[in-house]
Amino acid sequence: MKATMQELARKTAVPGPRSKTLLDEWKKWEAQVTGFQAPVVLDHGNGVILTDVDGNEYYDWTSGVLVMNIGHSHPDHVAALQKQAARLLNCYDIPTAERINAAKAMVEITPANLDQAFFMTTGAEAVEACIRVARRATGNFEIISFQGGFHGRTYASMSVGGLSGVKKHYGPLMAGVINVPYPNPYRPLFGLEGDAQIDAHFELMENQIRAQSTGSLAAVLIEPYQGAGGFIFPPAGFLTRLEKWAREKGLIMIVDEVQASFGRTGKWFCSEWEGLTPHLMAVGKGIGCGIPTSAMMAESGVMACMHKGEMSSTCGGNPISSASCLAIIDIMKREKLVENSAKVGAVLKKRLEGIQENSKYLGDVRGRGLIIGLEIVKDRKTKEPSADLTKKIILKAAEKGLLMGPVGMFGNVIRVAPPLVVTEDQAHAMADIFAEALAEVEK
Repeated sequence: MKATMQELARKTAVPGPRSKTLLDEWKKWEAQVTGFQAPVVLDHGNGVILTDVDGNEYYDWTSGVLVMNIGHSHPDHVAALQKQAARLLNCYDIPTAERINAAKAMVEITPANLDQAFFMTTGAEAVEACIRVARRATGNFEIISFQGGFHGRTYASMSVGGLSGVKKHYGPLMAGVINVPYPNPYRPLFGLEGDAQIDAHFELMENQIRAQSTGSLAAVLIEPYQGAGGFIFPPAGFLTRLEKWAREKGLIMIVDEVQASFGRTGKWFCSEWEGLTPHLMAVGKGIGCGIPTSAMMAESGVMACMHKGEMSSTCGGNPISSASCLAIIDIMKREKLVENSAKVGAVLKKRLEGIQENSKYLGDVRGRGLIIGLEIVKDRKTKEPSADLTKKIILKAAEKGLLMGPVGMFGNVIRVAPPLVVTEDQAHAMADIFAEALAEVEK
């Protein structure tokens, strides 16, 4: 039985007059190179609800692209930032109590073998740091990464990524990248499933490596689920087998948890679902909840290859980002947000699967915890992707009070990622709005 929908303020059409004026100004003054979004200009947020400059309220299915795990403007987070901002903002590599305590807190929540942290500001920066350390530690330079993967837009992170739209027309990329297929249960390789699909992927991967490698393999870099690639979760057991394979070959295992960490999948880190113990882990987004923060988590034995002065980050580990990280970990533990992600995520996914049963265009519902992908297709039998239908659904949902965005190689996957503070009643209300928007588009 559906819960009563929370009443949202709906004062104007979308976009409202103030949003229209500001959007025109934005187009005039800032380069229009970001992705598709609903035509609104936001003013403030509280928990899972955002309010635009015209007073319209929206449920948030984006979390600021997997950033605002503790919700918008959590009062304890805000208080910690205000307190630290009045004391010290940045000091470049000189330690503070906040930085030391944040490093300790990160080591305590990551897999037990990761016993050192190094702070930076963005996920891409953390990924590039992992690549540098892996190359130094092994003395080799080739990185195995995956088609459909996204690791950032800086040079090395773009090079190891597997989305063509990120690296088209930029000329030669970083040498030494071997890009192999990522298993997709909705679009399986050769139509295979389960262990047979995994076996086929490893055979293909081995063949591609034999053909492309110069004999200088350094590391395997993988997302535990593909974020920008379309919220694709590999078949159970694939990641465990990959880690075993990498360690047997003497390769550094790097897991990019920038999108997947801090409770998003119903565990602190997505790697925990298969008990992974990577040598290196890149963490970002949810670690800062709006304050630019990232970290490379590492085995000390691997980090021993780096010497004093060989790594730094202008604002990495600054007092305010460190205070932010500490406050977030405290809030998540105290409010049991990891557990809430698992519980409410299961409720929301079940509702969405129910909606799928009667839909012509909702081809797949996949995910774990509060990270769910809705793949929109022209026909559920052919599975032909439809970015146009996806955009129509996103715009229709915004009119009704639900903000979401598209991801995926074809731009046809809707991101379902509300802040982890979402309640079951709110999850039902979000599903109600999505169902209405989808039904109207299907008519």
